[in-house]
Amino acid sequence: MAKKRENITLKSSKSNHTYHTVKNKTNSPDRIELKKYDPNVREHVPYKESKK
Repeated sequence: MAKKRENITLKSSKSNHTYHTVKNKTNSPDRIELKKYDPNVREHVPYKESKK
């Protein structure tokens, strides 16, 4: 049986800050992009899913 949940890393578009989270590969097979707070830049920026 295949794993449906996968650990992913989200990398900031403006700095080297990263978030680690889990996503469901069945519901979202493409790479995700979320807008999250970046403490290094002190503003909300897009975070994109990066390779491990």
